[in-house]
Amino acid sequence: MDPRVVAVLATTLVVGAAVQGLVGLGLGLLAAPMAMLLQPQLMPDLVLWLIMVFPLVTLARERQEIDWRGLRWSIGARIPGTAAGVAIVTAVSVEVLGVVVGLIVLVSVLLTWRAVVIPVNRGTLVAAGLTSGITGTATSIGGPPLAILLQHRTPRQIRTTLAVYFMVGGALSLVGLYLTGRGEPSALLVAVALLPFLAVGLLVARVLRGMVPREQVRLAMLAVCALSAVVLIARSIS
Repeated sequence: MDPRVVAVLATTLVVGAAVQGLVGLGLGLLAAPMAMLLQPQLMPDLVLWLIMVFPLVTLARERQEIDWRGLRWSIGARIPGTAAGVAIVTAVSVEVLGVVVGLIVLVSVLLTWRAVVIPVNRGTLVAAGLTSGITGTATSIGGPPLAILLQHRTPRQIRTTLAVYFMVGGALSLVGLYLTGRGEPSALLVAVALLPFLAVGLLVARVLRGMVPREQVRLAMLAVCALSAVVLIARSIS
């Protein structure tokens, strides 16, 4: 790989890992568009590998307050969502999906920014898991649906719950891609080479955590969700 490409990807991963280490998501948002631009033949596998491995580093130090009940419903729904995402990758226009999902996320962020509180229950968790499975597999951006539901939880619970979700969800998406012959083995080697930059980003996040109040973490997370929706729409119509 061209050293200049490596440098750009490395910088993107440091920033993305720092954002995710602080608010619970963001790595896929920043890494996916850049990787798609520079190394499209490795997508979505490359970002899915990174999204799956990065939570292991988070969970090695933080395992408290994980919402296991919520994960049971959302991960269960992600399985059929993953199957649908694989089908979309192979048969349906991902561009249309990206625009639709991006608009839904934007509307959800606008509604919940100040006024509307979406209840965290079986129905909303299943809907979030299903939607995330589809978009996470087809576009490698699948965090916003569940993150919006968890926005009023403590920052630690948001980080740890999303970490487990990304780890399991990324694995499901990769299994689905490889079982259908859509996987790219070389993406794993590139992901392993880029892992040190994720560690640097996580160190930056740990420094920032003590400086950012809880409410600001929630607003930052919603901002990341909104930005991910904009990126998804832009990628889909470009």
